[in-house]
Amino acid sequence: MQALASNAGGAHRPVMPDPRPYSTGASQSELRAYNERLLLTLLHQGGALPGSEMARRTGLSSQTVSVILRKLEQDGLVLRGESQKGRVGKPSVPMGINPEGLFSFGVKIGRRSTDLVLTDFRGGLRAERQLRYAYPQPDDVFEFIKTGIEDISADLSAEQQARICGIGVATPFDLWRWHAQVGAPKSSLTAWRALDPTIEIARFSPLRVFVINDATAACRAEHMFGASSRWRDSIYFFIAAFIGGGVVLNHSVYEGGMGNAGALGPLPSQRADGSNCRLLDSASIRELERLLNEADIDPRALWEQPQDWSAFAPQVDQWLEETACALARAALTTCAVIDFQAVVVDGVLPRSIRQRLVDRIREELPKLDARGLILPDVQEGQIGPHASALGAAAKPLIAQYLLDTHAGFTATS
Repeated sequence: MQALASNAGGAHRPVMPDPRPYSTGASQSELRAYNERLLLTLLHQGGALPGSEMARRTGLSSQTVSVILRKLEQDGLVLRGESQKGRVGKPSVPMGINPEGLFSFGVKIGRRSTDLVLTDFRGGLRAERQLRYAYPQPDDVFEFIKTGIEDISADLSAEQQARICGIGVATPFDLWRWHAQVGAPKSSLTAWRALDPTIEIARFSPLRVFVINDATAACRAEHMFGASSRWRDSIYFFIAAFIGGGVVLNHSVYEGGMGNAGALGPLPSQRADGSNCRLLDSASIRELERLLNEADIDPRALWEQPQDWSAFAPQVDQWLEETACALARAALTTCAVIDFQAVVVDGVLPRSIRQRLVDRIREELPKLDARGLILPDVQEGQIGPHASALGAAAKPLIAQYLLDTHAGFTATS
């Protein structure tokens, strides 16, 4: 780390230089920063480890690891654990991520709500706010973000405020195109067409802003804080008002050259009557809203917290059956492109509904014609409704302090 970011009170956080493209050489200081990211990533993924084990896993010398860990400890990014005695040789001391080492804001701008969270360096949720609406209006959304950041920051110490490393913003691409799907007048979302969240947030916050697709952000949260990191390659489905997804390749979330990898909603699908449609038309909560409207039931009950869908079980059963069949077909389709080891399913769903959905996908998948393909495992996601906001908060941490296999040494945005 080459610099320190300070606030008016003199508190500071460590700053790493942006990485460089693979096609260029790297100076000694850049290689040192890379190794710092490497060790922080290892601790983030594997938990607390002694220096000897980190040296074994990374191929770095024990001396190099020791020097880096001392620097990371001085910067407040790692914590020294208790000595592990009773083994041959001198006791080993595990080092782990310091949750107070860094903080990050995460914002999810959705079609039905905007969520704001503050997380620590280990992904712990420190604060949250939510704004609900029929459809998003920029003035309301950014005033909510501004006020929320101010309120949450006011509850932090000067040291904690100085260690906030950025704001991640998760939002659907081309939000302005979705007016018909959210039941909004066409003109109501036009303002989003020319709007850049980075510029809007810069009007009231000096923090660095990182924008990411909302479903990709949810995939990042599951990969960093859930259980999907056990698989090298996986496909991720996140079921919200509209279904989206993400791709994990070589233990890293793949965003794609234009940031839209894993846009699974437009995949070809079928309705229960056999008619053709897109996956977002056959496997989104919006379809359950439609069923409730047809039964004269207010669909807003789907989004009330805590979630309880037991009052409309017949409609949920029908939606669940159709969604499971659609997702099984979609999962098999993706495996024709990349032989994913696992399909991970999460969403803004009650846990019991998510479990039933995954069970039905597991039942349906072997019934499909999979000749020439290897069937993946089907697993539940573990993050749930906060996934997009948590993944947005993870983006500044990854971009500035951790390694991203697919970013390489590319400069962050």
